[in-house]
Amino acid sequence: MKTWTVYLAGEIHTAWRDDIEQAVASAGLPVRFTAPVTDHAASDDCGVAILGSEPDKYWHDHKGAMLNGIRTRTMIGDADIVVVRFGEKYRQWNAAFDAGVASALGKPLIVIQLPEHDHTLKEVNAAALAVAREPIQVAEILTYVINGTLPARTSAQAAE
Repeated sequence: MKTWTVYLAGEIHTAWRDDIEQAVASAGLPVRFTAPVTDHAASDDCGVAILGSEPDKYWHDHKGAMLNGIRTRTMIGDADIVVVRFGEKYRQWNAAFDAGVASALGKPLIVIQLPEHDHTLKEVNAAALAVAREPIQVAEILTYVINGTLPARTSAQAAE
């Protein structure tokens, strides 16, 4: 049986990744998850911590972005499916960039975002194969895609 690799990109301020991982584990799906570094300070400072300090904040950030780019590009490239979550509070340019990379590589893309961002994310959503509103819907999508069956608790049933 195939083990699917799912890259979880996007906001790092909530436990949405844990919600998906727990639901997928409960469903017994053969999925391996990968993700960016979610420790914000480590992600920001990895470049200067490894390659040396920079007096200019631009070069400080640039070094970190390059190192994070190695991880992100590799993991998106290796993924069978890419999930990108856009959170409520922050403008997530990195999430939009990851969605673009996934789309350019022809990776199946699932977006998680709130209805109030539909207009703002219309181009990203147009590239996605599914737009979910909650992390549990991603687990339900994965259940359907991997097993060809509807999950025990479908979003449609939950909405009724």
